[in-house]
Amino acid sequence: MALYPRPLSVGDHVRVVAPARSLAYVEQGSAGRFVAELATRRLEQLGLSVSFGANVRVSDMFWSAPGKLRAEDLIDAYSDPSVDGIMSVIGGFTSNEILPHLDFDVIAEHPKFLCGNSDVSALANAVYAKTGQVVYVGPHWSTLGMRDFGEVTRDAFVQAAFTDGPIVWQPGDWFTDDDWFINQDGRVQEPDDGWWVIQEGRAEGIALGSNLGTLGLLSGTEFMPSLNDAVLFAEVTGKYTVMDFRRELVSLLQAPDGHGIEGLVIGRFQTASRVTRVMVEEMVASIPELRGKPVVANASFGHTNPLLTFPVGGRVDVSVEGGEASISFPRV
Repeated sequence: MALYPRPLSVGDHVRVVAPARSLAYVEQGSAGRFVAELATRRLEQLGLSVSFGANVRVSDMFWSAPGKLRAEDLIDAYSDPSVDGIMSVIGGFTSNEILPHLDFDVIAEHPKFLCGNSDVSALANAVYAKTGQVVYVGPHWSTLGMRDFGEVTRDAFVQAAFTDGPIVWQPGDWFTDDDWFINQDGRVQEPDDGWWVIQEGRAEGIALGSNLGTLGLLSGTEFMPSLNDAVLFAEVTGKYTVMDFRRELVSLLQAPDGHGIEGLVIGRFQTASRVTRVMVEEMVASIPELRGKPVVANASFGHTNPLLTFPVGGRVDVSVEGGEASISFPRV
């Protein structure tokens, strides 16, 4: 049974660490400083105090600190009794580099709320695989620096972080897909046609994901969670085509325990990908390993906004029947 960390409460202390890109990457220019200041203020408005890891600003030409230093900050956050929760600065490309340097015994002994997404999927799934602890895929600390149109993301984060009741997802009716962290003016909401109900079925299993390529980096390592009884949450970024998505998905399905994937929830593709519903329908229909399993696409997680929060390692129920879908996390 998965271990859920204690929910956060008013007065708690959150440590911000950089398992991937450095805080120096975020703080560039006046726009970056605005994001950083607003992100911290938003957490403080929730009644939390905020501190930063000792190495969060260390940066090389790839905007990242050595893996050992990044791991030290994370373990310090887990072992510090004054720290109640942990958030990532931002994503990037190198979270998997810290995994061999982590003391998973310390993490197991001090379960804490941990949240991040994108490249931090490597850390989330590895912590679950090694300790059985649930880790939340949701906003980075920096995500909270979005000035406008962030209410849905923040509300979903607050529910996941501050409560222990069920999480029930709903389809969206708008989204944004822009470089908001560079320019927060002139942003527009695009119409969202809701979930794409791709294939009927029902699955009750363990939520794993969410960045598809990042999860695939763990394959063949000790940090990869079992795919048995799994519901895969999968998203990609930028100009990833449906064929890019397909080959990474099939790679997981071909793993020794890939047959254990019981259902698939696909995050919203970014506009630059030009992926359509028809493409996703054709892709799913042509992958025999998915036959008879529920598939829902265009869900609000990944690299667009809103970004809903979900528990990696937690139970999830996905039901698709009669053209309708439901996605819920009982957190029991």
